[in-house]
Amino acid sequence: MPVGLFRVCLLVITAIVNHPLFFPKENGTVPENTEEIIQKMKEREESLRLEQLRLEQEIADQEATQKALEKDAVAVEESKEEKVRWDMWTALSMVIFLLIELWRQDFQEGNWQDIGGEEDDMAVLGKAFKGVALPDKAVLASFYEKRILGTTGDMARMREMVEGFADDLLEALRSVCNRDADMEVEDCMGVGSMYENWRVRKPFVCDLIVPFAPPEPYCFRCQTWCSGDSFPPDEQGYGTIKVCRADEDATGCICDKTKLGEDMLCLLHSQVSSTRPGSEMEDLLCFKNTQYLDADQVMKWFQIAVTKAWNRISHKYEFDLSFSLLDSPGALKIKFKSGKSIAFNLTPVVQYENSDVYFISHFPWSSLAADIPSSTHWFLTFAVYERRFIQLVSKTLPANACHVSCLQILSFLHGKQCSLTGPSGLTNYHLKTVLLHLLQARPSQDWAPEKLEARLQDMLKFLEKCLHEKKLYHFFIGNGKVPAELGFPVIFQRAEPLNLFRPFVLRRDIYRKMVDTFHEMLKNMSALINEYTVHIPLAHTNGIRKERL
Repeated sequence: MPVGLFRVCLLVITAIVNHPLFFPKENGTVPENTEEIIQKMKEREESLRLEQLRLEQEIADQEATQKALEKDAVAVEESKEEKVRWDMWTALSMVIFLLIELWRQDFQEGNWQDIGGEEDDMAVLGKAFKGVALPDKAVLASFYEKRILGTTGDMARMREMVEGFADDLLEALRSVCNRDADMEVEDCMGVGSMYENWRVRKPFVCDLIVPFAPPEPYCFRCQTWCSGDSFPPDEQGYGTIKVCRADEDATGCICDKTKLGEDMLCLLHSQVSSTRPGSEMEDLLCFKNTQYLDADQVMKWFQIAVTKAWNRISHKYEFDLSFSLLDSPGALKIKFKSGKSIAFNLTPVVQYENSDVYFISHFPWSSLAADIPSSTHWFLTFAVYERRFIQLVSKTLPANACHVSCLQILSFLHGKQCSLTGPSGLTNYHLKTVLLHLLQARPSQDWAPEKLEARLQDMLKFLEKCLHEKKLYHFFIGNGKVPAELGFPVIFQRAEPLNLFRPFVLRRDIYRKMVDTFHEMLKNMSALINEYTVHIPLAHTNGIRKERL
């Protein structure tokens, strides 16, 4: 009964709550404009269709773009493959061209060595100098007899006098030096044109080099540009000299490079045998705060030592001795009471290992070391080997060969031209280097005395070619054909060739001056020779030469 009553009440309440009049709906009315709704739905459908068409068009465009990109990629790949094939052909062509060019140069050089062998060789030097011809054999012979031989007769007597005085001066220098602290000076050696018998220009100057060594227990450790360490191109031909203890390893002990601590001691070096402090290293003529020998300090020490030595022996001689040139510290001059004078150069050098190659502090006779990188860089001189090579080759040449005559004539003409137009970068050492190359390249019989004119042409042609190419290689450095009899160090034979004209490549003004001087010398050659020539018959000239020979 109560359950049935409860159900009836619940039904009544539900009916009242859901009656539409009790909670009227705001949007309960049925829309009256059905056509408007249908129109909007159609418009919506049309907009959706248009949107679908637009999207389909975009998809089609993207597919077309993708196909175009793929096509371009394929074209790029094909072009790359074609370029690679073209680059391979280009590289192959360049290699073939270089091989042909190298062969052509070698062929020309080989032919050039045979050009001068004919006596009827043309006397025209280069395309730029057509019409410039050398004087004939009679004029050259007369010129050589009158101008060259007439002025070089006193060289032997002068060399003997200078060498005797230099030996006495160096002996006095050893006596005034402290053997426990100063450098040890050895005997001097003569080098250069005076001792190779081809100097023709006055005043005659003897060039003497004086090897020296450090006091015990020190020694010199030399390092060259071709010893394996990297040297800049402008420092080729130079080296450094390190002052070390004789018992010290070349690379130095690790105790000099590492702090061992207060409670650790190096078993190889005690405090007594440690490297000298900076001030004492300077006493060994080293650059400040380094162990490298300073060329400027060496020259100052040498000047002071020579002055002391002269003061000790000056009473024995009836002449005065003085330093003649400020820019050449070893240039000395003997002044006699009669007014005459004799000049000579006394230059300290350091021996390279056990060879006759020397580190030289200054070049008093040429401009080879005009631009030394620093005072710790020393130039290497091969003057002793150059003299020995000329002596060795001279033994294989015909009697009274013309090699020295050629160099004397060119040296004389070059000196005369420089006195007219001013000095240039071209030096007598360059002329001597040309002769050394030709002595090695030509057979012995080509240097017979009657072939003076042809060999003179060869030297001029060789020099003209070197000036044109801006390449004149040092005779010994990089030359694997140096005679074994000389005992020349192999390290320099295996080095890269040293171009003596390299400084002029970067300094165009000096190079232009050098070329102009050479051209002017060629043009004025006949006039200069004729100026000093006595015109005599050819037969008489040959008679004079035979009498001299």
